[in-house]
Amino acid sequence: MNAIILCGGLSTRLGEITKTIPKILLTIGDKTILDWQLEKLKTAGVKEVVLAAGHLASTLFNEVGEERMGVKLIYAIEDKKLGTGGAIKHAWQYLSKAEEPVIILNGDIMTSVDLPKMCSDLKPESDGLLLGAYAPDVASYGTLEYNQEFHLTAFKEKTGIHEPGYQNGGYYIFNPSIKKYFPESQEFSIEYDVFPNVNNLYVYEFKDIWIDVGVPERLEWARENYKQFFNF
Repeated sequence: MNAIILCGGLSTRLGEITKTIPKILLTIGDKTILDWQLEKLKTAGVKEVVLAAGHLASTLFNEVGEERMGVKLIYAIEDKKLGTGGAIKHAWQYLSKAEEPVIILNGDIMTSVDLPKMCSDLKPESDGLLLGAYAPDVASYGTLEYNQEFHLTAFKEKTGIHEPGYQNGGYYIFNPSIKKYFPESQEFSIEYDVFPNVNNLYVYEFKDIWIDVGVPERLEWARENYKQFFNF
């Protein structure tokens, strides 16, 4: 199974914290976010990961190198901002088995989801599977709408409506067929420019621990509660 970690953003929401250190190298407990994610990917049998890097890419490389925790690391460094979709399109070129499915993780997500179980739910005939993480208030997240077969019927990016629902969990498993929906341009959003147009995406419904640590208060929460909640 291929894997890509999206870790090239500017991390402006964290302010001074990430001016000199990539967000993915911030520590939660005794591990960096990268270590947590590599540990998660290893449970799914991943042995090689492409890091879609940009901001502070040289710092990331100098700190981590080409192997960590027994996982080979390949750097797909962006020379300009590509957006989430453009970063995936660029990183896909670095996959050693581009004809196989790929797990894609946003580099600021911590979750207790069972990744091997999620992988087992990927339908070979589909374009992919999105993690749908439950939240009591989805106002600041992209929300997923789907039918009883978990087929995605609508992707709504940050509606601002305060209600419970299933949000875009930032974990994706794509079959190569999804690439036909990528725009020809280098820079685009996977959320705005791809998901609304894909015909055959499914949702993996998840109600346990999930957090985006891309803002200071959520990062602090994760640091205070990881021993209790992150059993992965």
